[in-house]
Amino acid sequence: MNSKPQKIGFITATSLVIGNMIGAGIFLVPSSLASYGSISLLAWVFTAMGALVLAKIFSNMSKIFINKSGGPYFYSKAGFGEFIGFLVAWGYWISIWISNAAVVIAIIGALSHFFPVLATNPLMGVSLGMVVIWLLTWVNLRGMKSSGKIQVITTILKLVPLVFVIIIGIFFFDINNFPSFNLTGESDWAAVSSAAAITLYAFLGVESASIPAGNVKNPEKTVPRATMLGTIVVTLVYLLSSIVLFGIIPVDELASSPKPFADAGQIIAGDFMGYFVAAGAAIAGIGSLNGWILLSGQLPMATAQDRMFPKIFKQENSAGAPYIGLFIGSGLTSLLVLMNLSDGLVKAFTFLLNITVFTVLVPYLFVAAAYIIVVIEKNLHFNNAIKTFALGTLGGSYTIWAIYGSGSDTVFYGFLLLLAGIPFYLLMQWNKRRK
Repeated sequence: MNSKPQKIGFITATSLVIGNMIGAGIFLVPSSLASYGSISLLAWVFTAMGALVLAKIFSNMSKIFINKSGGPYFYSKAGFGEFIGFLVAWGYWISIWISNAAVVIAIIGALSHFFPVLATNPLMGVSLGMVVIWLLTWVNLRGMKSSGKIQVITTILKLVPLVFVIIIGIFFFDINNFPSFNLTGESDWAAVSSAAAITLYAFLGVESASIPAGNVKNPEKTVPRATMLGTIVVTLVYLLSSIVLFGIIPVDELASSPKPFADAGQIIAGDFMGYFVAAGAAIAGIGSLNGWILLSGQLPMATAQDRMFPKIFKQENSAGAPYIGLFIGSGLTSLLVLMNLSDGLVKAFTFLLNITVFTVLVPYLFVAAAYIIVVIEKNLHFNNAIKTFALGTLGGSYTIWAIYGSGSDTVFYGFLLLLAGIPFYLLMQWNKRRK
């Protein structure tokens, strides 16, 4: 069923970028980084610089391909053709529903501050996770505007406690809590590279506004502005909050905490503030999950419209929502939550985090390279050919470095996931030629 597309504006598009990035990462990443030492702050800086370069690339590509949905898939296809475009779509689609499972686990971790049984009773945790997944799927089935309203509200609500911890936490900063520079026993380069692979997870989503570009008002202006502003806001929140947390919570406690921001809030202003910050963390996860569920339908729909994914992914309901894609994506996320939650919140989160990082890094790498190719082919250069080449090269180099930092196991399992898409691609090509 076809309908007139619902359109979102600048505020909603920016909230989609911020909301998709600030979610699961803000829950557990500071705890994961504590074991590395304060060298992890350098990882934040390097990752932020890389994320801003990638954000600029996506912004520029959205100016070249106006009103084209699909983001990483469409841009890679424009530069390298159908096969690479498909692999990017396949890997990115996998990353969405894996990432959503990690977000659900993080939401449960935040809510365990209110209900400790959620961290110890897998059945209750899984049940709550299922409710959250399918409630937000229902919201997205009501259309882009319905999802957009939730995204704006949750983005505002999640920023309030985070900004509070940053500002008020400065007065509780104790340099004696600050971890040593490198706690890993490895070289500084190896340590910062490994830490960067974790911090990158928190920046996944810089491309969020470009994926539903066909449903964005004035996309040639809105998408690039939302992409850059959202990334800058997130950069400041992540870096400042990590510094403050390192100075408030002793490193041993921080490394084992499933809810570091709630713990910091409790130190600052007692139990009430701990609950307030924990509620904000849960809202952050809910907002992030809402945005990624939206993309779990939008990306395969754009790919299916090019006959690269099965046509069922482009079927829309009366609200213009790709309901089949939403059902499939949320179903796969539910399966992952069922399979991994019993391993423990932090352990499951870290495993899913690593796989997700790799399956997004590959699309980022191809988009960075495609940017150079597309700009040269179209003779655009944005007034400076050297600047264009440098931007694409920096984006690609940063992505390769991040892949190196993600570790051999992550690359191995992530690569297997990408290879699994090749038979699927061949089947789609055979089906196209048969018709």
